[in-house]
Amino acid sequence: MLFRIAVLFTFVLAIIFSSCAPEQSQIVLADFGNQKVTMKDFENAYANNVGGVEVAKKDSLSKLKNFLNLYVDFRMKLRDAEIRGFDQDTAMQKELQDYKKKVGVSYLIENQLVDPAIHQLYDRRKWELRVSHIMLKLTPDGKKLADELLDSLKNGADFAELAKKYSTDRFSAPNGGDIFYITAGMLPPEFEDAAYATEPGHIYPNVVETKYGYHIIKVVEKRPRVPEVRASHILIAFNHQGKIDSAAAKARVDSVLEKLKAGEDFAKLAKEYSDDPGSRDKGGDLGYFNIYTMVRPFAETAFSLKNIGDVSGIVETQFGYHIIKLTGRKPLPTFEEDKENLKKMYKNQRYQIQYDSLADKLRSKYDYKLNQSTLGEIIANTDTTRVGQENPKYDKIKNKVLYTFNGGSETVGEFLDQVYKRFDYNGRQITPDFLNQAIRQISAESLVNEEAMNLDKTDPKFADLMENYKDGIYIFKLQEDEVWNKIKVDSTELHNYYEKTKNNYRWPDRVNFAEIFAGSDSAITHYYELLKQGANFDSLAALYTIRPGYKEKNGVWGLQDVNSSDLASHAYMLNSPGDYSKPFSYENGFSIVKLISKDPSHIKSFEDAKAEVSGAYQEVESKQLEKDYINRLDNLYHPKIYYNELDKAFKSN
Repeated sequence: MLFRIAVLFTFVLAIIFSSCAPEQSQIVLADFGNQKVTMKDFENAYANNVGGVEVAKKDSLSKLKNFLNLYVDFRMKLRDAEIRGFDQDTAMQKELQDYKKKVGVSYLIENQLVDPAIHQLYDRRKWELRVSHIMLKLTPDGKKLADELLDSLKNGADFAELAKKYSTDRFSAPNGGDIFYITAGMLPPEFEDAAYATEPGHIYPNVVETKYGYHIIKVVEKRPRVPEVRASHILIAFNHQGKIDSAAAKARVDSVLEKLKAGEDFAKLAKEYSDDPGSRDKGGDLGYFNIYTMVRPFAETAFSLKNIGDVSGIVETQFGYHIIKLTGRKPLPTFEEDKENLKKMYKNQRYQIQYDSLADKLRSKYDYKLNQSTLGEIIANTDTTRVGQENPKYDKIKNKVLYTFNGGSETVGEFLDQVYKRFDYNGRQITPDFLNQAIRQISAESLVNEEAMNLDKTDPKFADLMENYKDGIYIFKLQEDEVWNKIKVDSTELHNYYEKTKNNYRWPDRVNFAEIFAGSDSAITHYYELLKQGANFDSLAALYTIRPGYKEKNGVWGLQDVNSSDLASHAYMLNSPGDYSKPFSYENGFSIVKLISKDPSHIKSFEDAKAEVSGAYQEVESKQLEKDYINRLDNLYHPKIYYNELDKAFKSN
C-alpha cells in the first residue's frame, strides 16, 4: 500500500508553459538544503496524480497546498536515498536492470511495432477497395509471364481478358480477376500494401509476390467501409412447389414489386410471398451481416442502398429473385472499441514480419556477426541429436564464440542453454536448417533486449518511466528501513493497546439457529405440520434438510451476524430458544428456522480481537514512525515552502 502511494508521487507527464520573467515553470515553490522544487516539478507531479492538467486546473488551493506538503516530503526522501548511496546498492540496481529489460522489451515492441501498425490498420479499414488481380504460379516461368502481362497492360491490353486467359485463381479468373471488395486485415500484407498504395482505376506498377503466387493488382473502386448492414428480403425461388420454373418466378417477383410500389407493407408481403423459411415469419428480416456473408449479387445490392428504408429492384442469385430492403447500417467502431481486434489481426498477419525486420535493423546497428567457423563445428559435432538429449561432443566447443554484437558475445554453451530451455524446440532434430533458424530467432531476442537496455538514452518517455520506477523502489526501501522493520509487536504492549481501544472491537448482534431447507412449498408445509404435531426439529433437519453439508449437523448454522442473511434475521425475531418460524421462501427453496440462542452485541475478548488489534497497533506505530522520519528530515534540511506562489499554478503567464 505504501509503495503504491509512493509511486503516485512520481511523474511522467512533461508540461511546458510559455515563459515570462521569471518563467512560470521555474518559479520556486519550496527549497530544502541545496534542492529546489520548481513550479514545473510540482505541476507535472500533481497533474499526473489527479489525471491530467484540465482536472488539476479545477482543484482548490487547499488541495494544491496539501499535495505540495506531501511532494516536498517525497523529494526529501529521495534526497535521503541519494545520500544513503542507494544508487550503489547491488540488489536495487539489479532489480532496476531486470525491470528495464522486462519492461523495455514490451515498451519497444508496443511503441515501435504494435501501436503504429494498428493505427495504420484502423485508418485503412475505414475504406474498402474493389480489387481485381491476375495470379501466376510461384515459379520462374510464372514470374516471367507476370512481367510480360504487366508490360502488356501498360501498353493498353484489357485486364479482364488477360485475367480470364492466364490467371491461376480459378475463383476470380472467370470474373475477369474481380475478387470483390476487400479491406485491410483480410489479405497477405504484400497484397494489401500494394492495393492501398494504388489509386482507383489504376494498376500497381510492379508484380507483387505473396505465398500464394505472383499477382498483378488493379484497384477498381475505393469507398468508405460499412462494417455491417441490416436488411430484409423477399425471395421468390426458382424452385416452387417442387418445380423449377424461372419464368413463373419472374412473374411472381414482378407482381410483388408492383405491390410494394403501390405502397403495400414489405414485412406483410414477405410473410405472404417469400420462399425463405428462415426469414419469412420475421417479415423477411435477415439481421445484421457483413458484405462477405451473402452471395455477391445480394451483398453488392444491399450495401449499395443509400438510405434506411430504401428498397432495391429485382436481384437475381442462384437461389432465385430477391427484393431487398435496407433496415439498418452499423457505423465504424472507434479505435478503442476495435483495438483488441486490430491487435489480433496484426499479430496474425504482420507481427513476425515486422519483428524480423526490426531485428535485421538492430543487427546492423549493433554490428552483429555470426562466426561461421563455430557454426560449422556445431554442425560437425551433431549426428542425430535432438533438443533435450545430451551430446558430450558439444562440451569441447561450448566456450567458443558463436556470434558477437555491440562489443559482447554469445558462446555455443550460452546459445545451447537457450535452445534447450525453449518448449517450442523440444524434441526437434538439430539439423543445419534448425540451427540457422534457432540462431536467427535467439539472436533477434538478444538484440531486442540490447535495444531495450539502451532505450532510456534515446526515448525520453521511457527514461521517465525508468526514473519513476527507480524512485519507487528507493521510497519502498526507505519505508522498509524507517518504518516497517522498526515495528515490534510486543504482546504486553498489544494487550495494553487493546485495553485502551477495546470499544473499537465489538461483536455485532449474533444468533445461533438451525434450519430445515426444502425444495418445494409442499415439502416444507409437510415438515411444518409435523413440527406442530410435536416432531423433533433436530430429527427432521437430520432427515430432510437438503442444504449440502447440514444434515449431519442437524441443520445447525452456529453463531451468525443477524444482518448476514434472511435466515439469521428470521431466527433473531423469534422470542425464546426452541421457537421456530413459519415456512418462508429463501434461495430458490423454502426454510423453517429454529432459535437456539441469541448473542447480543458485546466487546470482543483480547484473543478474539487479537488480529484486529495487531493491525490497528501496527497502523498507529507506522504513522508515528513515518512522522518521526519526516521530522528528522525537516530538522536536517529545514524545508521552506512558498505557499503564496501556488495561486500561479496551472495558469499561463
